Amino acid sequence: MSVSDNSDGVRARTKTGPSPWFIVPALVLFLVFAIIPLFGAVILSLTKWDGLGSPQLTGLTNWRAVLTDPVTWTTIKLSLIVMVGSWAVQTPLSLLLGVWAAQAGRTRAVVTTVYFLPLLLSSAAVGLTFKNLLDPNFGMTAMERLGPLSRNWLGDRETVLAVVVFIIAWHFVPLHTLLYQAGARQIPKSLYEAASCDGAGGLRMFFQITLPQLKYTIVTSSTLMLVGSLTYFDLIFVLTSGGPGYATRILPLHMYLTGFQAADMGRASAIATLLAMLGLILSLTLTKITGFTRMESQQEGI
Repeated sequence: MSVSDNSDGVRARTKTGPSPWFIVPALVLFLVFAIIPLFGAVILSLTKWDGLGSPQLTGLTNWRAVLTDPVTWTTIKLSLIVMVGSWAVQTPLSLLLGVWAAQAGRTRAVVTTVYFLPLLLSSAAVGLTFKNLLDPNFGMTAMERLGPLSRNWLGDRETVLAVVVFIIAWHFVPLHTLLYQAGARQIPKSLYEAASCDGAGGLRMFFQITLPQLKYTIVTSSTLMLVGSLTYFDLIFVLTSGGPGYATRILPLHMYLTGFQAADMGRASAIATLLAMLGLILSLTLTKITGFTRMESQQEGI
C-alpha cells in the first residue's frame, strides 16, 4: 500500500462519525420510562379501575366524562394562568440577576452564592416553610403589627394564586439565573469595549448587545419554564392541596386527586394523557416558533 493510499484510509476513518450504537442506552431508557408508561396510561384511560381490582374496559367513557367536566377546563385554565404568570415573573428577574451575577466582584460572588441556596431545597420543603410562614394562626402574617399584610394569604381566593406564583418564582428563579449567568459570561468583552469607545452607555449596551446575545438562552429558559410549569404538583399540593375550593387545582393536581382520593384511576389516566398531549403540543409549538433546532453560533465572525 502506498503512502497516499494509507493517508486516504486514515482520512476516511477520521471522517467516520460515532457509532450509532452509542444512542441505544438513551433510547432504551426513553422507551422504558417514557413511551411504555405513556402507552399504559392511554390503555388505562379506556378502563374503569379503582387501583385495586381488575380493570374493566369501558371505551371512551372516561374521555367523555373528563372533556365534559367543567372542573377539567377550570384546571386547564388555572394551569395556563400559573404558566404565564410564572414566566412573566421569573424571566425578567432571572435575566437581570443573571447579567448582574456574571460581572466580576467579590460582593457579587457572595450574594450570588447565598441567593442560590433555594436550589438546594426540595419543593416539599419550600412548600412547608411558606405554609407555616403564612399560617394565619401562628405564622409571620399572624402579627397584627403587619397591618394590611396580616391576612390569610393562602385561604383567600383573591390572593392565593398570586402567592403561589410568587413562591414558585422564589424557588425556581435561581435555576434560570444560572442559565443567564452562564450565557452572559460567554458574551465577548470586545463587543462592550467597542460600544464603550463609541460612547454607548450601560442601558444601551444592555439592549443592543446583551439581550441579542442572550437570545437563545432566553429561548432555552422560557421553554424549560413553560413546559415545566405543567408538572407543578408537590409545591402546590403541600401549600394548598388545590384549595380553597378549586382556586389552585391545576391539571397535575387534578389528576392526582382524581386517581388517589376519588379512586378513579381510569379517569386520572385520561387526565394524565391529556396533560402529556398539552406538554407535547406546547413543546413542538415553542420549537417551531423560536427555531430552537436551528440555533447557530452568535460569535461567528467575532
